[in-house]
Amino acid sequence: MHQQYPVSRFLLLSIVLIFSCQAPPPIETSKNNKQPWAIALHGGAGTLSRTLMTPEREAAYRAALDTALMIGETVLKNGGSSLDAVSQTIIYLEDCPLFNAGRGAVFNHEGKNELDASIMDGSTQKAGAVGSVSVVKNPILLARAVMEHSPHVLLTGRGAEQFAREQGIQTIEPSWFFTQERWNTLQDALKEEARENGKHGGIFKNSDFKFGTVGCVALDQHGHLAAGTSTGGMTNKRWNRLGDTPLVGAGTYADDDVVAVSCTGHGEYFIRYAVAHDVWARMAYQNLSVQEAGNRVIMQKLKEKGGEGGLIAVDKNGNVTMPFNSEGMYRAYANPDTRKIAIYQE
Repeated sequence: MHQQYPVSRFLLLSIVLIFSCQAPPPIETSKNNKQPWAIALHGGAGTLSRTLMTPEREAAYRAALDTALMIGETVLKNGGSSLDAVSQTIIYLEDCPLFNAGRGAVFNHEGKNELDASIMDGSTQKAGAVGSVSVVKNPILLARAVMEHSPHVLLTGRGAEQFAREQGIQTIEPSWFFTQERWNTLQDALKEEARENGKHGGIFKNSDFKFGTVGCVALDQHGHLAAGTSTGGMTNKRWNRLGDTPLVGAGTYADDDVVAVSCTGHGEYFIRYAVAHDVWARMAYQNLSVQEAGNRVIMQKLKEKGGEGGLIAVDKNGNVTMPFNSEGMYRAYANPDTRKIAIYQE
C-alpha cells in the first residue's frame, strides 16, 4: 500500500525540491544581451570591512569609483578604443591614494613600493606587463609600452625601469608613492609577523595585508575588448614577490571572440588556478555565459581551494559580471542603459 500524503505537504515538498535544484541567484550582471560598448572596473577585493567603513570613507571611495568610471565611459561614448578606456581609467586609479596601486601602493618588508601591472589587447591578444618597478608613476602605461613597443610580454625591476626611460614613460622619486595609511599598515604587519616569531606566513591572517588591486575591462564600439590590472602587491612582501597582476592568464586576459577579465584577491591562488584564463576557457570550451563562468571560478572553484577575491569581466556582447567571495569589492560598471557603483553585496 502506498502511503498517502496530504496535498499541502506534497506541495511544500515540491516547492522545496524545485528551489533546491535552481542555480544560485546572480552575483551581479548587466541585463542586456548586446551593447555597443561596456566598461567595468574594480578597486580591490577583501580589503574592506563594514565595521571599519565610516560614511565619510565610503563616500570618498564611491566618488573615486564614479570619477574613474566617467573617464572610461567618456572614451567609449566618443568612439575611442577599449585600450584607451582601460588605460585612462587605470591611470586615474593609480593616481588616487585610496587604492593599492600607484600612489596608494602598499609597502614591502623593506619599506619600499614595488608596483606591478599588465594589459591585454583582445583584438590581437598581444599583452604587456611589468613587475617590481619602483620609480614609474603609472605602471599601466609602461605595461602598454611593453606590449606596443617591445618584442616581450613581461619586464621586471631595473630593466623595466630602464625601458620606461627609453620610452619616455614618466619616472618619479619613490616618495611620490608614500601614504601614511599604507605605512601604518606595514608597521601593523611587521608587529604581527614578530608575534608569529618571524614567520612570514603570519601576515596572511589579516586580509588587509594581502589584497588590493585596480583593474578595468572594456568593450568599444568597434567590437574590441581590452583588460588591464595594476597593483602595489602585498603588504610586507619579500624577495621581489610577484602576484597574479603582471601574469597574463592569472590576473588579466582578453580575447575579442570571448571575454576580457581583470582579477583581484590573494594572488597566489589566482596564479595557481590561472583564474582569468579559466573564465575564458569555460566560456570558449563549455559555452558558458560570462556570469556562469565567473561564478563557477570565483564562487565555487576558488572558494573551495581557499582563495579569496573577485574579478570583473565583460564579454563580446557587452554583458558584465563582477563576482567576489570576500566581504566586499570596490567596483563599478556602465553601458548605454545602466550605470552602477557598489562596494558590498547590494
